[in-house]
Amino acid sequence: MEESIHYKFWTICMIQDQEEVLLLNRQHDHLKGYIPPGGKVEFPESFVDAAIREVKEETGLEVSNLVYKGLYEFVNLEKGDRYMIFNYITKDYRGELLQNPPEGNPVWVNVEEAEQLPMQASTQISFPYFFEEGTFEIQIIWDNEKNQEGEVFIKRT
Repeated sequence: MEESIHYKFWTICMIQDQEEVLLLNRQHDHLKGYIPPGGKVEFPESFVDAAIREVKEETGLEVSNLVYKGLYEFVNLEKGDRYMIFNYITKDYRGELLQNPPEGNPVWVNVEEAEQLPMQASTQISFPYFFEEGTFEIQIIWDNEKNQEGEVFIKRT
């Protein structure tokens, strides 16, 4: 069974400035909603390097001193897929925001107000854990029949 498992890796980097975070207002394809910058990890790139690269590509900002916050993963038992998203946060950035980047318009949003925005499901579930002590692990079992997220398991340390 192990040989037929397909792993895919992504990163997310939440950028915080005082009481605000930078989110992308993504309004294209089926993944609409406010999300932090991030994307696929390219082989053999490290997860931190991928997060730094994705932030630069999607926002124009250069980030540093990333702090690991946790893992968010989708597991499709029937297809043998495991998609893992490594989550980081930082307060250290420099540069100017891109104008009209392809992944979504970057917007500074108050942390307390952000949870009221329309977010992708994975962002909505993990969002509060970025601002708490410790790390999180969120595992979603994909429901093939309904073609949507199924059971959710959350562990915090």
